Amino acid sequence: MKFAITSMAALLAGTAPLLAGGIERAPQSLNILFEQGNYAELSFGAADPTVEGTDTGLPPSVVPPVGLAPRGTGDVANGYGFLGLGYKHQFNEALSAALIVEQPFGADVSYQSFTPPSDGGSSLLGGTMARVDSTTFTALLRYKMPNNFSVHGGIRGSRADAEVSLSGFGYGGLSGYNVQLDQDWGAGYVIGAAYEIPDIAARVSLTYNSKVEHKFDTVESLNGAPLGESTTTVDTPESVTLEAQTGIAADTLLFGSIRWVNWSEFLVDPAVFTALSGGGLVSLEDTTTYTLGVGRKFNETWSGSAALTYEPENDDLVSPLAPTNGRVGLTLAAVYTMDNMKITTGINYSKLGDARPQTGGAPRAQMEDSDILGIGVRIGYSF
Repeated sequence: MKFAITSMAALLAGTAPLLAGGIERAPQSLNILFEQGNYAELSFGAADPTVEGTDTGLPPSVVPPVGLAPRGTGDVANGYGFLGLGYKHQFNEALSAALIVEQPFGADVSYQSFTPPSDGGSSLLGGTMARVDSTTFTALLRYKMPNNFSVHGGIRGSRADAEVSLSGFGYGGLSGYNVQLDQDWGAGYVIGAAYEIPDIAARVSLTYNSKVEHKFDTVESLNGAPLGESTTTVDTPESVTLEAQTGIAADTLLFGSIRWVNWSEFLVDPAVFTALSGGGLVSLEDTTTYTLGVGRKFNETWSGSAALTYEPENDDLVSPLAPTNGRVGLTLAAVYTMDNMKITTGINYSKLGDARPQTGGAPRAQMEDSDILGIGVRIGYSF
């Protein structure tokens, strides 16, 4: 069972980007630590989500234009690309280290502007947008003990910035609000352990990722008029990931994972907005994501895998800035091995759960039949 497929679980991380709970796009996997010898990899790809729906109705306090009917939101989720780098160095049989650069969190949501009398644009949320960009740098050490146990841990630095605009009848007097969160660096840590049975390619690992605190310099405005400058503290959430794999037949591997993310601690509360509205910009629920798959080595050159991913739905009243609710997806991956090089290609298709974006506790739109298609490539080299 000692062949390229022993790291099959890692094929899913980075080769096929996802639109997971909250604003997560990749699961921050540490599987590079379990590659053999010295190893370097480059991953890149793109995703094309489709999230659209229809207005549900105007707030009672709003007198709409004559003849205004419920309108379509248009596709509010924009496509995105990603790039990742990783390097693992084996110092001796027991000690190794890795450096990972990735983009696990991000958002690019925009509701088509309200343009009466045409049919385009949501009257309740039209013009609302959110952009979040982040890059993380993780430095890790792994120590392997003689009894097949190992421990791993390290530090993570994250650079992030964001902008949010709120627009539409659904926001009442706050329509036209804008906040810019300037670039900031935050730090956190990673700690975990693993147990392996090499003869059957079996491994179980448990990893905890701490939250990363950012303190953003913040500029708020309303319809272009300055509201004030302040500092906004935002925590990217802590998470726990359990990953496992084992050989079940010659050249065949079963693998899976369970990942919990504490999204309820991800709060964005700019000072002026919170004072005016009595609440924050974003309210999310914790998510648990399950993955189960099988990998197969076909010959000395080709291997492949298929995996199902399931994220249960929560309350379907969601933030307009994260307008999906759960998912079910299929990921297919293929590996071409040539000497010391592995080229992995992956494709993911996921159905995203129906959701109702809300403001003030009232639904403003119904999002249905949402999905996402992601493709990616990873090039790895062992030396």
